[in-house]
Amino acid sequence: MNFSAWSIRNPVAPILAFALLMIVGWQSFNTLPITQFPSIDVPVAAVVVAQPGSAPAELETQVTRVIEDAVAGIAGIDDIQSTITDGVSQTVVLFRVGADTDKAVQDVKDAIDQVVGDLPADAETPVVTRVDVEGGAILTYAVSAPAMTFEELSWFVDDTVKGAVQGLPGVGRVDRYGGADREILVALDPMRLDAHGITAAAVSQQLGQVNANQGAGRLEVGDGEQAIRVLGDQGDAARLGSTTISLPNGQQVRLDDLGTVTDTYEELRSFTKVDGQPVVTFGVFRAKGASEVSVERAVTAELDAIRAANPGVQIQLVDDAVFYTYGNYKAAIATLVEGAILAVIVVLLFLRNWRATLISALALPLSAIPTFWAMDLLGFSLNLVSFLALTLATGILVDDAIVEIENIQRHIRMGKSPYRAAIDAADEIGLAVIATTFTIVAVFVPVSFMPGVPGQYFRQFGLTVAIAVLFSLLVARLITPLLAAYLMRAKDAGDHAAHDGPVMRGYLGFVRATATGRLLFVPARYLTLLTAFGVLAVSIYFMLQVPGSLFPEEDASRFQVSVELPPGSTLTDTERATDAITAAIGGVDGVEDVFVVGGSSATGGLDVRRATVTVILDRLDNTLERKLLDIAEATPILRDLVPDVPYEGRNGALRPQSAIEAEVSALIAPIPDVRAFTVNSGPGGAGNKDITYSILSNDPAALDGAVARIEGALRGEPLLTGVSAEGALPRPELQIRPRPEEAARLGVTTAAIAQTVRVATIGDFDAALAKVSIDNRQIPVRVELSERARRDLAQLGALRVPTAGGGSVPLNAVADISLSEGPSSISRLNRERLVTIGANLPPGVPLGTATARFNEIVASVELPAGVRTAESGDAEIQQELNTSFVNAMLLGLLLVLAVLILLFKSVIQPFTILFSLPLAIGGVAAALIITNNPLSMPVMIGILMLMGIVTKNAILLVDFAVEMQAKGMTRFAAVVEAGHKRARPIVMTSIAMSAGMLPSALGVGEGGSFRAPMAIAVIGGIIVSTVLSLVIVPSFYLIMDDLSRLLAWVFGRFVGSKDEEEEAPDNRTLAAEVAARRAELKAVEARLLRLEAEGARPRLHVAE
Repeated sequence: MNFSAWSIRNPVAPILAFALLMIVGWQSFNTLPITQFPSIDVPVAAVVVAQPGSAPAELETQVTRVIEDAVAGIAGIDDIQSTITDGVSQTVVLFRVGADTDKAVQDVKDAIDQVVGDLPADAETPVVTRVDVEGGAILTYAVSAPAMTFEELSWFVDDTVKGAVQGLPGVGRVDRYGGADREILVALDPMRLDAHGITAAAVSQQLGQVNANQGAGRLEVGDGEQAIRVLGDQGDAARLGSTTISLPNGQQVRLDDLGTVTDTYEELRSFTKVDGQPVVTFGVFRAKGASEVSVERAVTAELDAIRAANPGVQIQLVDDAVFYTYGNYKAAIATLVEGAILAVIVVLLFLRNWRATLISALALPLSAIPTFWAMDLLGFSLNLVSFLALTLATGILVDDAIVEIENIQRHIRMGKSPYRAAIDAADEIGLAVIATTFTIVAVFVPVSFMPGVPGQYFRQFGLTVAIAVLFSLLVARLITPLLAAYLMRAKDAGDHAAHDGPVMRGYLGFVRATATGRLLFVPARYLTLLTAFGVLAVSIYFMLQVPGSLFPEEDASRFQVSVELPPGSTLTDTERATDAITAAIGGVDGVEDVFVVGGSSATGGLDVRRATVTVILDRLDNTLERKLLDIAEATPILRDLVPDVPYEGRNGALRPQSAIEAEVSALIAPIPDVRAFTVNSGPGGAGNKDITYSILSNDPAALDGAVARIEGALRGEPLLTGVSAEGALPRPELQIRPRPEEAARLGVTTAAIAQTVRVATIGDFDAALAKVSIDNRQIPVRVELSERARRDLAQLGALRVPTAGGGSVPLNAVADISLSEGPSSISRLNRERLVTIGANLPPGVPLGTATARFNEIVASVELPAGVRTAESGDAEIQQELNTSFVNAMLLGLLLVLAVLILLFKSVIQPFTILFSLPLAIGGVAAALIITNNPLSMPVMIGILMLMGIVTKNAILLVDFAVEMQAKGMTRFAAVVEAGHKRARPIVMTSIAMSAGMLPSALGVGEGGSFRAPMAIAVIGGIIVSTVLSLVIVPSFYLIMDDLSRLLAWVFGRFVGSKDEEEEAPDNRTLAAEVAARRAELKAVEARLLRLEAEGARPRLHVAE
């Protein structure tokens, strides 16, 4: 069925359909969530077991290994990662992408339930949670109030701010950083404890039993029923101090006689500062599938209301990741519009007719806007990747319309009316347009279903392009011919057919020489083939010289510095070091704020000797004006011609982030006893260095030896900076070793010693602490020795330990106390000890080059037995991306081949088109080398698009040549005529697409550095592939025809001939025959009527 002819004859239905699609598409566009990256659905479950006071070494053996062994047998697990710090073991179970997250979490819970009994008795119940991978906080605020104490400000954030913000639509969670929770501290004097013969553990236990409100049943008094409550809660610190404590000898003593009772806050294990000023901060995380922009607007409005209700509280925005997301959104929309305008201008310059240009231009909104509706149905968002797809589609969407309208113009020049020309031209080129569309779809759909994390990114990209192209096909087949039939006039055809210009005549002469001519006795087409192979070899050589990277270097106006102090450092040491860093970098040109989170690493791990310094920069000037000035300054000829323009950063900062990072690194390097480095903010290595390598072993000693060798080999390599290892670094610790004979004789157990020391130094478990009800909340009561006593080893050795007989003995009577060392934290991967060696990239060094050198050095190091290495971070994802990408491209090529075989009803000629695909490689390599861009993920996306474009150009040529041969032309004349008739639309669509990509190539706006490499690669590939396709495809076509004839001659004798079947006449022939038959019948009828009128009788002529 000819859909174009049906559409022309029935214009109401297609116009109504696209009007509805435009309405729902625009509505979907306004409701689609705006995010930075697509939502990554990775099934992850976390198992957290707390055992306060336990060291990492004990937790690894008693808890972590038990948990890992329990979950290891669950089907579908990809990795098991464990991190062990003081008192906490966290095991993260990563499942393969595509697994059902709810089932995965339930399987983990079932496995943990079976081993709870194997965990230590004093370990808390394991907590199994689902981890939603949605990135970091999108908004971070600092709260300060001069009239509030530290704990009051913290409670204000927890109660007022979190309570209000948490319930807003789209908010996933709100986390507080820094601050401290209120608690009542009972600081006991060890001398008084010793004098009264009681331990700190006994005091804490009595307070928990006495200071509580509890239900005690019910009774009936009179005519009603009453509940019974026992009210033992003292209500505040003063009354709690008067609590009577029973002594082992039967006497009593007041609590405040044993020490001091203070209403204060918990011991600080973290802090936050903004520009050196202590604050309490909180971060806002978006919920899965929510729009970052909508969340930001709702949170801003709610915080404005909180500020108005609490004028004494200052809430300052410290870190805004939404600015980058929304800036990318605005820049992408502007790029789309500018690209569309440029593409339309190119069409106007070629067609030189406003009606034809308008009809072609309408294809852009009619194709793009309904795409938003399909994206909404699929649950996509407006993000970097989907906008990249729409940017690519800008050039494609107008291509089909250009080809259709140009062909219609050609038919009008043949003397047909616009109505008939639209029907005939659409019918003639319809199959080629459908084939080119489905080849592009065939290229992109396999990429959408790549496995692993890269597949999560490419899914939205591939399907968005495919959907937009399919809508473009509908527009080209239904709307473009319809509009041309009713809007175009005979004068709109122009006079292009009257004569060929010098460029066309030169091109046709070149094609005749290279495709149909001869050089001596050798057909020129074979020499053209050899030349093509030479060009391909040179292109591949230069493409291999282009270094690889996962993502291009971005300027997000912020970066993070990970700070680490030596093991054994205190939070005070960390604060002093971060203050020095803040002072050193606060005056750097381009630095706006310095935000410090002490006690937390960049990857989220809690450790008092670590800190994360977020450096907030002035917004970079990404305007078109700035980009054009940069290009002029970088180009030798333009540099001399363009006068110096006083700019002074009118639209933002001029210093790029990379320059500021380098200066900051140089300033913090001299700070003593601090290891600080900038971290990777990308999805693969967030919080880590640019390159990370995992060293694994079950033997800690062999692992340490291997790490020392590898680290020593990597140091001094110019392609790597900041080489360091992250692993189980030793720290000083106090070890108490019970003397078995003495302990057994006195009835002292190891558990009793551990409990006594733990309660005396850090207090009891949180669940076992007494609680006081104040201001409608439960305030914990922590009982421990005074700070001065906790610093005295002699006082620690004199602690009384309970015996089996009810008495107590000094700790040093049953145990030896010594200073030693042990691991500060332990990392494990897949049930093996893990140490991560990382390095950063110097400015200008791509990830692929540094990774290759890194791997080369690591491979040259002789490792101890039982030690193995594995890539991780961005390098691991890049390797996975390259493998998946190659497989997806091969599948795409097979699908393209299937489409072409169905189109041409031939197996040989489709290879003409496939052989033309490598022609774009040289253009990509040249563009990347000239602009100094690495082969990154956006460039790979551009290469995908080029496959579709080159295929489209070749299809237009080959399809016309086949059609001309079918009409009786010789193959040589047909291939020249194909170049004659198809060169103009091919060049026009290629220039239109290049023009549409030009705003993206300039990298204007936020996210421009992500779009620019793709656009640069596409423009370079289009220019080279278009030129080579027009020259080489005719020769390929004739060579494939030679091969087809040869194969027919060789194998024709083995294949039986088929009967020639009479072809069914087409509609036009049938209509002509019916019209002729009707004319004959009317002539006979007229003759009979004339004879009757004359009264004559017809004679019957009989042959004699």
